[in-house]
Amino acid sequence: MKGFIGLTDPDWYSYLCAQPRVDEVNFWQPHGNRSFRALNQGEPFFFKLRAPYKAIAGFGFFERFESLPAWLAWECFDEMNGAQDFDSMIDRIVRLRGENGKSVRSGDFKIGCIMISAPIFFEQDEWVEPPADWAPSGIQQGKRYELDSGEGRRVFQDCMQQAQTGSRYWNVETEQPLVADGTSRYGSPIPVRPRLGQGLFSLGVREAYRGACAVTAEHSGPVLDAAHIKPYRLGGEHKIENGLLLRSDIHRLYDRGYVTVTPDHIFRVGDSLRDEFHNGHSYYGLNGSKINLPAAEIQEPSRELLDWHAQFVFKG
Repeated sequence: MKGFIGLTDPDWYSYLCAQPRVDEVNFWQPHGNRSFRALNQGEPFFFKLRAPYKAIAGFGFFERFESLPAWLAWECFDEMNGAQDFDSMIDRIVRLRGENGKSVRSGDFKIGCIMISAPIFFEQDEWVEPPADWAPSGIQQGKRYELDSGEGRRVFQDCMQQAQTGSRYWNVETEQPLVADGTSRYGSPIPVRPRLGQGLFSLGVREAYRGACAVTAEHSGPVLDAAHIKPYRLGGEHKIENGLLLRSDIHRLYDRGYVTVTPDHIFRVGDSLRDEFHNGHSYYGLNGSKINLPAAEIQEPSRELLDWHAQFVFKG
């Protein structure tokens, strides 16, 4: 297994380190013209702070890379972009890109998004020494290391030691320890499957439905939402099978029970919409239509979850 050590903005780290139970982060690059191919899904990504700190301040597991419009990166990951609001993120990007203007302030440009699951951030007294062979000039932006030998192994061991002390929050689908039996302590890592957070869920649902509303086939990205069939606050998971890509107005009606999707994938509009608001003509024309489904059957909405929504949320 390999790992990657990426040069990290201290402000990005400081903001996220102060947040409770961070289950994903977007390690963004100010320019979206260079892809990231250094890691396979599930391999560790380490956060090395820029000068003057020059220390490794945490790590997580690489999930995927995409070049996304800045507005979409914010919409999906929100504060997990390492900023308190969209304007703050744009201010940081503007500083790093060295450009400004209307298109920049609106986020209508692409940034590189290295999406990391199950991150852990160390407090300052827990920071890990960077590799001895890291370039002292500050030019080096990142480097891949083998984790079973040399400085890569040492960094991985030190980070694992810090991660397994105290009450850390590991958002991974495994009941096994993160080291294989029979190896030295904090030795060769076993595969883990970090659970998706909200941002990765949103992108996954958009991708599964090919960027089109499941009900109307609307393709305008800014008005599309990744809707949970069973809300996260009620125990629904950030899984593609628990999602529908919906136009924002339909999403609101869905969450409030005025519309539903049956287990056989038929869109239904309840009488309650007409009864309460004496309107809804544009929605009743869609009543009884079959929704568009993902190409992959494994990503289709769960019939069990659709039935749950129809029984417990839909007003009829």
